[in-house]
Amino acid sequence: MATVTYDKATRIYPGGDKPAVDQLDIQIADGEFLVLVGPSGCGKSTSLRMLAGLEDVNGGSIHIGDRDVTHLPPKDRDIAMVFQNYALYPHMTVAQNMGFALKIAGVNKTDIRKKVEEAAKILDLTEYLDRKPKALSGGQRQRVAMGRAIVREPQVFLMDEPLSNLDAKLRVQTRTQIAGLQRRLGVTTVYVTHDQVEAMTMGDRVAVLKDGLLQQIDSPRNMYDKPANLFVAGFIGSPAMNLVEVPITDGGVRFGNSVVPVERAALTEAQNKGDTHVVVGCRPEHFAVVNGDGSVEGAALAKADEKAEAGLAVTVNVVEETGADAYVYGSAEIGGETKDLVIRVDSRDVPHKGEKINVVPKPGETHVFAAGSGERLSD
Repeated sequence: MATVTYDKATRIYPGGDKPAVDQLDIQIADGEFLVLVGPSGCGKSTSLRMLAGLEDVNGGSIHIGDRDVTHLPPKDRDIAMVFQNYALYPHMTVAQNMGFALKIAGVNKTDIRKKVEEAAKILDLTEYLDRKPKALSGGQRQRVAMGRAIVREPQVFLMDEPLSNLDAKLRVQTRTQIAGLQRRLGVTTVYVTHDQVEAMTMGDRVAVLKDGLLQQIDSPRNMYDKPANLFVAGFIGSPAMNLVEVPITDGGVRFGNSVVPVERAALTEAQNKGDTHVVVGCRPEHFAVVNGDGSVEGAALAKADEKAEAGLAVTVNVVEETGADAYVYGSAEIGGETKDLVIRVDSRDVPHKGEKINVVPKPGETHVFAAGSGERLSD
């Protein structure tokens, strides 16, 4: 096992005018599970392939433990990779697939069999060792690919979207198995996914990339609570955070027909930059519905217009009921424009399509970002 370090690692594809990965700086601890996440084309798979030796590094360096592996071939890096398509040999049995790398390395048959049986026991594959991949389900094939990586006992596991070919239920089940297995084995793991729910539920830390640039790296909880910028705020969380540009006013920001208090230091920072507006972020679960008498549980609101109803009027377009929760997908007029909002409501008291509800952010649950740069202003 070992640490992994990206030291300003850069990859520029031939003919490209900008880097696919631009000066990536990440230090991964021994035994850590790090997830690289971001939209398609953000550079996450390229970053993983650079670590694997499958892509050239055009600038900076990559270290595994104390070794500089920047220009080493893949076979000399002591890594094992699990691919999206499993990459199993169709003519080999499960046992042969799992032990093939050891056979190539010259390990004797007895040791190979022992390692394969140990890995199969961990992965609940013992009864399938004599089957061919075509006789297995997608989830079983994925576990065989994991077993092939485990038997090699590498310093680092690399996983490139290994769950994307599985159905939704199996994906949830398998991601739990992978996370539990990694903690049991204690092997440093770098995992790539485009699914932010996977990232938030599996990783010790999550690194968000966009256009080849690292946006933020932090624990899932800290990233959810304190996204570094508008991109991370909108990307992490399901449903996504609501982001609304609102004017700064005395006592806070004007949110519909109410003044919502937000962190004073954030507003001061924005005003020092000459901004008159900020972007306020509020997650669906952090909206409060205004009661008929204008009151909000736990909130003290100042009305900006005494003749109008408190809060922001939202027209309900769609309601999604998931059983435990219900989400309102609605639209509201903000600054002369129609904005879409998602609000979690009481699953036992769900508004109807076409109905209007008034909402405000709950106290202390807002995020404030600079309207121009998109950087976080609030702590």
